[in-house]
Parts: sequence; structure tokens; C-alpha cells
Amino acid sequence: MGVSGSGKSTVGVLLAADLGVPFADADDLHSVDARAKMAAGQPLDDEDRAPWLARCADWLAAHRTGAVLACSALTRDYRDRLRVGNPELCFLHLAGSPSVVAERVGERADRGGHFMPARLVGSQFDLLQPLQHDEVGVAISVDLSPAAIVADFAGWARTATF
Repeated sequence: MGVSGSGKSTVGVLLAADLGVPFADADDLHSVDARAKMAAGQPLDDEDRAPWLARCADWLAAHRTGAVLACSALTRDYRDRLRVGNPELCFLHLAGSPSVVAERVGERADRGGHFMPARLVGSQFDLLQPLQHDEVGVAISVDLSPAAIVADFAGWARTATF
């Protein structure tokens, strides 16, 4: 979980390979209209996100034996919706500063690699709610390399109570 540009897809692919489980990018589950709205520089609202979160939760529920989903999951409510079909779900929050993330999103946009413009990063940070004490998960800095993030998460998971 994390804001756009935090490295969710990159880390997610590596983590899924390390665990030997399927990977999906929640961005691929957005509707055409939602993608167009974001590409036009308009942040999504809860009404836009509801069907997307339902598709993400369905994907997770279909992979209860293990999977990695790269998903922003910015608020507690969104994470609760993802847990509906998979209550054992745990989260890796890729945490970084707004300036670092905005720079990454800008570089990605310059390469034509994503529909999310850098000007929406602030709205994601405004919405972001860190993991709560009763949510299973851990926050790891995006300042680490993707391989180091996966290694840190694997170490945390070995000792975590699910």
C-alpha cells in the first residue's frame, strides 16, 4: 500500500516472486472512466473508488492461499473493504516523503509510464491514513532499494502474528 509513485508495483512483483504467489496491480482494475479522470488531473472520490475496491477485494478473496496486490489502500476504510473476503490480509506500507514521491511520479510521467500525474500526489498524501495499531502490517521506507524492502518485509513477516 502507499501513494502513487511509492514503488508498489516494483516491490510487489519482487515480493510475489520471492513468495511464489500471484501478483496483480490494482491499477489494472480501475475502470476506463477512473483512469481518464486521473489522467485529466482529477482525484478520485469515494464513489469512484467503491467499485474498484470491490474488484480488488474480489481478487484477493480469490487468492486466499497467498497473493500480492499492489494497491494504494490509502485509508482504513479502504483497507477494511479489502479485508472483507480475506480477513488475514496484511499490509506493507511503502512510506516516503511527498517530495521524493512527487519526483518519482514526475519522472515516470516524463517517460509516459503511467496515467497518474504528479500534481495528484498531494491529494493522495492528504487522504493517506497510516496503518492503525490493530491492522496487521508494517511501514518500510521507500528510500531503501526494492530488494531491501522485500527482505525487510520478509523478516518482519517471519515474526508477525497474523
